[in-house]
Amino acid sequence: MEYVCLDLEGVLVPEIWSEVAKFTGEEKFNLTTQDIKNYSTLMDMRIKLVNSIDLSMKDISQVVEGMEPFEGAKEFIDWARDNFQVTIISDSFYQMAWPLIRKLGTPPIICHHLEIEENKLKGYKLRQEENKKRVVQALKGLKYKVFASGDSYNDIGMLTEADLGVFFKAPKHIRAEYDNIQCVESYAELKKVFSRASHFVQEF
Repeated sequence: MEYVCLDLEGVLVPEIWSEVAKFTGEEKFNLTTQDIKNYSTLMDMRIKLVNSIDLSMKDISQVVEGMEPFEGAKEFIDWARDNFQVTIISDSFYQMAWPLIRKLGTPPIICHHLEIEENKLKGYKLRQEENKKRVVQALKGLKYKVFASGDSYNDIGMLTEADLGVFFKAPKHIRAEYDNIQCVESYAELKKVFSRASHFVQEF
């Protein structure tokens, strides 16, 4: 059996916090896991920034509700679900990601939780350390062959642990640092790579 694990932001949908940056005018929200390797450091910065400008969860939810998946993302997910078991493994949060997951046809997602009090972002709870890598390890322990795709530093563990790991439109500095990982630039290319690695799917 074969399993596909996909990152969410940067692969299927735009970066949520970059959209928050547009909404607030605060440029620091544009920093992502493509810029900062340590996820906890990045999230601690975001929470401090949210509270410093008195941004509410209602405001953030409004931003997310107005977002759409990348062109072709829903069709790619539909193709993947027709041919593999599929789960999105994200360092986003259920409270932020769910509107976008619905627009993708509600594929399964494993991610983290925000801590919210009186419409204010107070903190976050990670599902586990190295969540993406550990999910892949668990699937392999169940005898799945795992194909994975992501675009950022926080995807490296998942990509290297998978039987096949592929960058999707990763920035040049990450591709240069991890030049042993294949990179594709479109869903059509990703379909071809996954199909060629599969024992069950005819080459796209």
